[in-house]
Amino acid sequence: MDKVVEKLFWQDSYRTALDTRIAAVEGDRVTLEETIFYAFSGGQESDSGTIGGRTVREARKDGRDIRYTLEPGHGLKTGDPVVVEIDGARRLKLMRLHLAAEIILELAYQNLLGIQKIGAHIAEDKARIDFEWQENISRLFPMMQEKAGALIAADHPIVSAYSDEATQRRYWEIAGFARVPCGGTHLKRTGEIGALTLKRVNIGKGKERIEIRVPSPNMGEG
Repeated sequence: MDKVVEKLFWQDSYRTALDTRIAAVEGDRVTLEETIFYAFSGGQESDSGTIGGRTVREARKDGRDIRYTLEPGHGLKTGDPVVVEIDGARRLKLMRLHLAAEIILELAYQNLLGIQKIGAHIAEDKARIDFEWQENISRLFPMMQEKAGALIAADHPIVSAYSDEATQRRYWEIAGFARVPCGGTHLKRTGEIGALTLKRVNIGKGKERIEIRVPSPNMGEG
């Protein structure tokens, strides 16, 4: 069985550069021996960046491995040493929005019996969660803002670890609030989110969307 890429973004989600080697090449696609470059999963968008100075056009999960599509004619070969670099500002914004969305989702589950998530997307500018729900979900926004704000203000530590290392199943946990299965990249503390804002979007009968934004560093709302 081939060795599966070591996912260093789980060990240090703030790391932005890595020296590694090409594990395999298939045309425009390459795999790495280790990686800090997250691929789209669970609604969280892929990182952006380069491998060996070549722009990564797509990062895609393939079982427990990750395959990266580079520009045609990249010239890399199996065993070549490469530097992997990601956009650290983008990664941080994705992590902040990811955790903000997860907190709002948990508050929905804890306070609305029978609500179902039917979609989610974490982008650099905002996150969204789609629900199957018959009522206007914005009536919960004052409660969600208050409870999420309290978690953020308390600056709780966030645990992110394996629940089953053999199958690469992971979770995040805020003690006293929730433990959630998730293989994404995570912040170290809740205070890094900042003051989140919520917006309701009507996406059809029996469906509700919450859009979530967080402030840009040293600026107003992002």
